[in-house]
Amino acid sequence: MYKMNRIKGLALAAMLMLTGTGLMAQTQKPKVTTTSVKASVTTKAENYAEIKFDTLRHNFGTFSKKEPIVKCSFAFTNTGTAPLIIHQAFATCGCTVPVWPRKPIKPGEKGKIEVTYNGTDKFPGHFQKTVTIRSNGINEVVRLTIEGTME
Repeated sequence: MYKMNRIKGLALAAMLMLTGTGLMAQTQKPKVTTTSVKASVTTKAENYAEIKFDTLRHNFGTFSKKEPIVKCSFAFTNTGTAPLIIHQAFATCGCTVPVWPRKPIKPGEKGKIEVTYNGTDKFPGHFQKTVTIRSNGINEVVRLTIEGTME
């Protein structure tokens, strides 16, 4: 019993010494004065692609359930200095299908994303769907919205 208490005491003393050593090893943070801080300017990378859409939203208005398929286009421009590559375009559901250019869009060139909404066998009423565009542009993710009312 005596031996056990002695081992516990030694273990406790060792832990306290290690903890104390660790606390003493910590250094204080240096003071930063306004004279030691240099201003820096952030700029865009020299070669970058940037997708800029004419509009991010399209409203089909009201259309008949007898003609449930409607289409629209979202025009865009590569306003960057490097070729724009659209990696992916996907919708929130299978009733909305985007078609996008598979070839790189050169700086200054225009392109378009075609979006088809198919309301066949869908309940009449208002809908709103999102198409997400992923590209190599500095604005990597852009969301387009379509909406309308099928009667």
